[in-house]
Amino acid sequence: MSSFAAQLGPLRKARGLSLGAVGRLIGMAAPNLSVALSGKQDVRGSTLEAIATALDAEWVLVPREHLAEVQRTVSGKATGPDRAAPTSVDLLLGESDA
Repeated sequence: MSSFAAQLGPLRKARGLSLGAVGRLIGMAAPNLSVALSGKQDVRGSTLEAIATALDAEWVLVPREHLAEVQRTVSGKATGPDRAAPTSVDLLLGESDA
């Protein structure tokens, strides 16, 4: 998965926010935010959380063993359970629509 900073750009654009607008939302000057996200300085977790919140997103850690599936899900390419299909309990009780 790409870095937090790399994910930030497309999400900012999707939300219609400039880096300056995000900076204003979190109380950080755009140049300082740009430097922080460049990877040239350490960024506090609370700053990353504030950026995510400003973008109406969540900052989460994904265990590596689940990373590929999370990437597929986020990209919209994952296949998930068919929620419309009857469950085994429905079938057992004869409550399916099938």
